[in-house]
Order: sequence, then C-alpha cells, then structure tokens
Amino acid sequence: MRCMALAFTVGVFFLQQQASLFPLPIYIAALVCLLLNLIFVFFPRTRDKRSVETSVSRKSSWKLYTYQIAFGFAFGMSWAGGFAHYRLNEQLASNLIGQEFALSGVITSLPTRSPQGWHFQFQRDDVQSSLSEAQASIPHKLAVSWFDHPNNPSQFANLQPGQRWRLTLKLKPIHGNANPFGFDYEAWMLEQGVRASASVRIASENSGSAQAILINDFVWSPNNLLERVRSTLRERLHRALLANGDATYVGVLVALVIGDQSEISQSNWTIFNRTGIGHLVSISGLHITMIAGMCAACFGFLWRRSFYFWRDWPLLMPVRKVMVLSAALAALIYVALAGFGVPAQRTLYMLSVVALAVWTGRTGQASQILCLALWIVLLFDPWAVLWSGFWLSFAAVALLLYASDAASNTQEQTTNSTDELLMKDEADTSTKSSPRGVMYTIWGKLKQQLLSAARAQYAITMGLVPLTLFLFSQISLISPIANAIAIPLISFVVTPLALLGSVLPLPLAQALLAFAHATMSSLVELLQYLSVGRFAVWSAPQPTWWMLVLAILGLLWILAPRAWPARMLGAFCCLPMLVNPVTSPLVGQFHVTAFDVGQGTSLLIETAHHRLLYDSGPGQSDDSNSGLRVILPYMHGRGIHQLDEMVISHADSDHSGGALSLMKSLSIPLLRTSLAYEHEIVRSAAEHQRCVAGQSWEWDGVHFEILHPVPVIYTSDKWKTNARSCTLKISNAQHSLLLAGDIEAVQEDELVNSIPERLQASVLLVPHHGSGTSSTSAFVQAVHPRYALYQFGYLNRYRHPKPEVWQRYLDFGVIPLRTDTSGAITLQFGEQIQIEDFRQTHPRYWYPSAVDK
Repeated sequence: MRCMALAFTVGVFFLQQQASLFPLPIYIAALVCLLLNLIFVFFPRTRDKRSVETSVSRKSSWKLYTYQIAFGFAFGMSWAGGFAHYRLNEQLASNLIGQEFALSGVITSLPTRSPQGWHFQFQRDDVQSSLSEAQASIPHKLAVSWFDHPNNPSQFANLQPGQRWRLTLKLKPIHGNANPFGFDYEAWMLEQGVRASASVRIASENSGSAQAILINDFVWSPNNLLERVRSTLRERLHRALLANGDATYVGVLVALVIGDQSEISQSNWTIFNRTGIGHLVSISGLHITMIAGMCAACFGFLWRRSFYFWRDWPLLMPVRKVMVLSAALAALIYVALAGFGVPAQRTLYMLSVVALAVWTGRTGQASQILCLALWIVLLFDPWAVLWSGFWLSFAAVALLLYASDAASNTQEQTTNSTDELLMKDEADTSTKSSPRGVMYTIWGKLKQQLLSAARAQYAITMGLVPLTLFLFSQISLISPIANAIAIPLISFVVTPLALLGSVLPLPLAQALLAFAHATMSSLVELLQYLSVGRFAVWSAPQPTWWMLVLAILGLLWILAPRAWPARMLGAFCCLPMLVNPVTSPLVGQFHVTAFDVGQGTSLLIETAHHRLLYDSGPGQSDDSNSGLRVILPYMHGRGIHQLDEMVISHADSDHSGGALSLMKSLSIPLLRTSLAYEHEIVRSAAEHQRCVAGQSWEWDGVHFEILHPVPVIYTSDKWKTNARSCTLKISNAQHSLLLAGDIEAVQEDELVNSIPERLQASVLLVPHHGSGTSSTSAFVQAVHPRYALYQFGYLNRYRHPKPEVWQRYLDFGVIPLRTDTSGAITLQFGEQIQIEDFRQTHPRYWYPSAVDK
C-alpha cells in the first residue's frame, strides 16, 4: 500500500505539470479499467488451494511492487485529470468579460480586508428559470472584490459569511501574475473551485441601478455556519484586544485560532521566516495534536472516574476508545476552524485512522497511517502537491518516523551491554530503597525525553534543508534555537490561551488574551533580535531536481543508524546544492527580465557582474506591493542578495510602489530617481542621484546612458511626474534597449528633435504602458524598434494599450511582447536577441489562452 500511495502522489504531481489534458472520457475509461484490473488481481475467482498459494506467491514477489507502482501512478494521473476536468467545466464565456450583471448569492468564505476593500467568495444562487441565457452560463462560484468608493457607504463593513446579497458585478476571468518563483494565483483559485472574478459596481446613492441589497442575514448550510463561527471568533479576538489597548499581534492570535493569516503584517512574516518558525504561526499539526491530546486526557480522566457520579461508563465503553474518539472529534473541530489546510488535514486523517484502528481492534505501522493520510488528502485535493505546505508537512512526519526507527535500532544494539543492564538494575534497586533513587529515575526519564526531543529537532532541521532550499531558496541557520524557544511558548501558552479567550466571557477573555498577546510580543522582540544577524539566513539559488534528489539521499545517509558505514560522507551529496552559483550573462551581453507586475513597470537588467532594477512595480501598502509579491521571490529564487543600482523613473505608485520594501530587504548602494529630495524613497536611500540627461556608465562591456530628463525640468512645477520619467538606454555591440518610463508626446518630441540618432533601439519599452498620450508616430519611427515591450495589467481599467497605439506599432512592423498574457518576459541580448515567455516555457493546463485585442 505504501508503494502505491507514493506512486499515486507522483502520478498526481506529474499531471499537474502538464500543459493540456486528455479528453474526459479517456480519464474515465482509465479509472474504470484500473478498478477492474485491481479486482481481477487481488480478488481471484477461484478459492482452491492452488489459487491461494499463487496469490500469496504473487504478493511476495517483486512483480507485485512493480504492479503497485504502475497502478498507483496511472490511478493518480487519471484521478487528477478527471478532477481537473470537473473543475474546469465552468468557464466564463469570452462575451461576458467586462459585462455587468445583477446577481444574488451568498458569501461563502471569511471576508478579508485589504487597503482597497473587502474580498470574499460569492456563491451564485439565482433561480435558473429567472436568468437569461448569458447569466445562466456565469460560473456559480466567484471571487468578489468590494472596493472602497465614495458612492459605497460603510454598509459593506458589516459583511459576514452566510449573508445573501443582490449585487451588480462586473465579471472577469481568473487571472494572476505569472513570474518565475512566484505564487500561482490561478492554480489556487482552481483548487477552490472559483472560476471567475468580479468587482462590485455601485452607482450613486439615489440611483435605482447598481445597488447592493442585503436580502438575508444568514442562509443555512454547514459551510456558512462554520464560516460565521470563524468570523464571530475573529471579531471577539479583535474586541477583547482592542479593549486592552494593544492589538499589534492580533493577527497572530487570529491565525492560531481560526487559521486566517491575512492580518499578519509583512514585517512579522519576515521575522518568522528568517527564524524558521513560520509553521508555528498557523493551525499546524503540532497544535492539532496538542489540542487532541488534551481533550483525550480530559475525557479519559472523567470516564475513569465516572463512579463518582454513580455511573459505570468504563463497563459500557473502554476508556481507550473514548479517548481516541474525543481526540478525533477535537481535531475535526479545530481543523474545521482552520479552513482545512493541508497540514491540518494530514493530522486529522492520521488521527482518524488511528481512532478507526482502535475501534476496530486493528493495528498498523505509523508509515502506513501516514501513507493512508497521503491518499486521502490527494483524493479530495489533487492540487495540494503544488504548495510547499504539503511537502513540508508530510516530509517532516516522514523524517520523524525515519529518525525514530534509526534511534530504536541504535538503542536495541546498545541496550544489550552489561554496563547498561547493571545500571538499570541499580536504578531499580535504588528506586525501591531511597528517595535519591527516585530522583535518579526521574532525572533519567527526563534526560531521555530531552534527548529524544533534541534528536527529533535535529532530524527535522537537517532533513528538511534540501526541500526548504528548493522551495524557498533560503534556510534559517538560527531555526533550531528559535524553535526551541517558540515551540513551547506558542504551543503551550499562546495557543491555549487564545483558544480559551475566543470562547470565554469577555472580562475573563480580555485577561487571558492580554497575557497571550504580551507573551507573543516578547517572543517577537526576541526573534527580531535573532533575525537581524548577518548569518541568520543562508541563501542560495534554487537547486535543480538532480541536486535536490542527491541532497535528500545524502541527508538520509547522515540520519541513518549509527552502525551505517561512513554516514558523514552523505554531506558530500549536499555540496552541489550548497555551492550552486548564480547564473549571469557573458561579458558584453546583458539579460533583461520584464516582470509581470500587473499595471506597472519593473525590469531587472543583468550584466556579467552587475545588476540594475528599473522601477519596482505597483504597490498599495507596505504589506501589498509587487516588490514583496513578485520581485523579492524572484531574487531569492535566483540567489540574488544585492543590486548595484535601482532606478525609479518617477513618483507614480505603479512604478515606485515596491521600492521601500526592496530597499529594506536587499542591499542597494545607489538609487537614481527623478523624485523630489523630500520623498520617502529618497530619504531611505543609502546614496541618491537625480536622473539627468547625459549621465552614463559602463558595466562589463555594456553601456548605460540617461537620455531624459534635462536638468531644467526640475526647476519648473508645471510638469507632471510622467514628464520627468528617467529614460535609460542600454546597449552592447549588437543591440540596445530603450526604457522610456511614462514620458508623453511632448517629451517624445523633444527627444526626437534633440537626439534622434541616439534613440534607435532594438527593443522599446512602450511609453506609459501604451497610453494614447504617448508613442507618437515620429517617436516610434525614430526609435525604429524590432520589438515593442508592453507592461500593463490584464484587462486594466485604463484600457491600455489603446487600439490606435497597438495598431501604430504593428503598422511599423514592430513585434509586440506583452506581460499580461505572456507572464514575465526574459530577453537575452547577445549576438541575437533570445526571448522567453514564462507562460510558454512553463505551460499549465489551467492557464487561459491569450486574449487578442
């Protein structure tokens, strides 16, 4: 069964890497054939002695393992493929994109707040007979954003799960940014069954159209009830902590109680990730096991002493069965509060299997229980293999089992020695004869438990290094120290008090939550002190698959029993992963990565030994910007820790929104901008220079030159920020790239009239995202690019690029490159220009086809 479960996982993972799916009947036929084959192999028709012996012989041969692996892989692919077809069945028709419809439905998820408004899942419940043909084809489950607006009063501040609303919604397909090492929003939405997004449209308050109407305050369903309970608990935590006056870490307490991590600030996440305790700031398997164990102990204690209440309950049901049943129910409730995250699911299924085994009188190995939990998780959620939590959760438990087996083997070999037997006899004798012997025994047991805990922490810390480095491109070197402090505090102090505070009466809850909050505050201060060290984190480029497999084998070798020969030689298997170099272009060449940041601009330019970032993309707050969401994950994945220079073309937020976050996380010795000297970005820079036409420098055979703005433009207040955009030209011996920022027609005309010979470039970053105020015919003709690079948001509200601008470039024979449908675009400027589109080099079956404009 274990071989089959692992092969099933590989089959599911393989399917999720595919660019397209087979037709649904093929997957259905494959599942039917596999089921019939399974019945034929494991349930032979005849039951005579020969057939039984043949069956036993078959089960003990290597052929059975080969069959299990093949069956598991085929079943995993077929199951995941059929499941994917089921989820992809609902699609938003192209003729409905951008259309507005008045729809009634129910809020089915916990609404979360962002700087722009509220976000929630909306289940359409209109009666089919009352809908038009177009409305009936709208997907039933929508991801809705309700943005702040002057015409949208504070009524939406009371959004609650289970409410039925009638809303006017503007529909869009699910679409996320596609970048290397970035988060796949489209896969996440597919996993949740959400097949379209929408924004609430509100007209004037006195208008009868486009109004939001609350129909029912609560619509009954198990999911709505659960989400309403989660919302109520979140409100109680906020109310209790706000009454105490300090609610800095209320988001952490909310995450520990209901699993909602949306309120944890990015600065805190940085501390948690650098210290390696991010797994504790959620409803993890450790917390669920702790709560289940406490509940089991409580019920077991009461059940054994039922005679105090003149009851003989242990005669009706064994205490052991009561304990495992109460533990499973407690885990189910807590996992439901967590929203059924993958680590929580794994723990719930394992506890449920153990409870079922106890109730049925059967026993099973821990590895079998783990593999059965693996089966169940992927049967319900085949997309779980796409997320780091799935791999880290199961890998951690598997490492604990592996390390415990190794420790038990070592212990069996050492306990046969005469000295240990004599010490054991002496301890037994002293225990019976003196208090000193009792203390000796207690100390021995405590020492054994401490050694066991240290061995487990060592196994997890060492064993997860390859997987952690592969998933996050960095590992926390202070994680063992931080976890040794944080695990007992969060697991046995903060989490229990937060849970009690969320359900007890408010006066008592305030006291408990205040203590939990103070404990968390002190812990964060200590973790912050630990995380600021230079050697707190080890970073390296993301290793390749062969490096990952080799490192895992090496660490399994290191963690093997002591009798295993030359265990430390396994460390050499980790060297390729640890010394993996950062890739760079050759001297005289340069690479450009145009990130998919939505409606904004950001490009990374790399030469042989230098790197420059041109603009930092859009941003709304310190916790929500493209610097954190797109650029930093890419830098970490590449193993890049510093930039030689960052250019912020102008002050608009779609170009400068991620700058402050990047300056806090990366070493940037020089900042070049057109910003005012009092701007926050300028004041935060280590060194600042203003962009002035005529500035130039050379890196590794690549020439950089600022073409605009001229110095006089800074002396006048009549120009908008767009007019001051830093215009940068980058050239090698063969090709050149012109980055024009958001300059408009006036600035283009000045450049054409003053330096037309220096404008020509092989690739042009289209000014102002293709706005109608830029890209004049004279400018396009002067630049004469071969490629036009567009950076703008998918179906953006500005309708960039304008049709006339798009057609103008086509009329000049320019080849368009656009990040909204291609994802991040990489251009390699050597003897030839090589272009890679992320969505083409990493195709997935859930990616939509390009939208033609």
